[in-house]
Amino acid sequence: MNVLITGGTGFIGSALTKSLVQQGHQVTVLSRNPHTIARRCGPGVKELDSLKRIQPDDRYQVVVNLAGAPIFDALWTEKRKKLIRDSRIALTEQLIDSMSRLTVKPELFINGSAVGYYGDQGDTVLTEDSPALTDFSHRLCADWEAAAKKAESFGVRVCLIRTGLVIAAGGGLLQRMLLPFRLGLGGRLGSGKQWMSWIHRQDWIDIVHFMIANGAMAGPYNATAPNPVTNDEFTRTLARCLNRPALLPVPALLLNRLPGGMSQLLLGSQRVMPERLLAEGYRFQYPDLTSALNEALSR
Repeated sequence: MNVLITGGTGFIGSALTKSLVQQGHQVTVLSRNPHTIARRCGPGVKELDSLKRIQPDDRYQVVVNLAGAPIFDALWTEKRKKLIRDSRIALTEQLIDSMSRLTVKPELFINGSAVGYYGDQGDTVLTEDSPALTDFSHRLCADWEAAAKKAESFGVRVCLIRTGLVIAAGGGLLQRMLLPFRLGLGGRLGSGKQWMSWIHRQDWIDIVHFMIANGAMAGPYNATAPNPVTNDEFTRTLARCLNRPALLPVPALLLNRLPGGMSQLLLGSQRVMPERLLAEGYRFQYPDLTSALNEALSR
């Protein structure tokens, strides 16, 4: 099977690429820096430096769209927020245009999204059918999903994968948290009552394989473990796994001073359940936070 991945050199994409190659698939990765693909994704991966190079007679059975500027890497100035949107929505629109010109269309299009789609909803349990509250994160995800769904107009099955906090060694938000926690300087954010919906990266990869294998799957899916935790519980669990105290909470007043509404990423609450995945019969390798953190920290 031929698979095209955008964002394939990233924290999630590189691991997915390696997994697909190990299963015997031919993978092409789109990257603005194609010289980094072999180092990050392993040998045997085809390089693509521009969507303009896709030809009508190219064939991809599956397209996975993970491209997008990192959410946490810089403060949310208006310029940064525009970059975050354009790197997802504009590129997705370009990708859809490239797919529309293929003589043989892909069978499946898996598009990245996030649990930020739902907005800050406190203790409310959220499923794929839950109504959303409007904020920057919701508009970003909703517009991203709307762009991706245009592939349905030419017969492509579309799965929207709403991802929570991804846990694995070597990257993501966990990597940013490790140094202060290892020094005993970690602590909850604000009150710590906000819910954090998370997933181990291996489960995320397995969900993609699950979507490829199950031709009836379509629409939005919450890629989150079935046991979300509060920030306070996440903090205490991480500290316990590291055998360190967690004594230094970060006041909400300080976080609220971050520009552009960025504090919603840290203080916003999404208590998300993977209702549709569970109904489809997917079984999580890492359903609880302790096992997920221990696996990541062991590496």
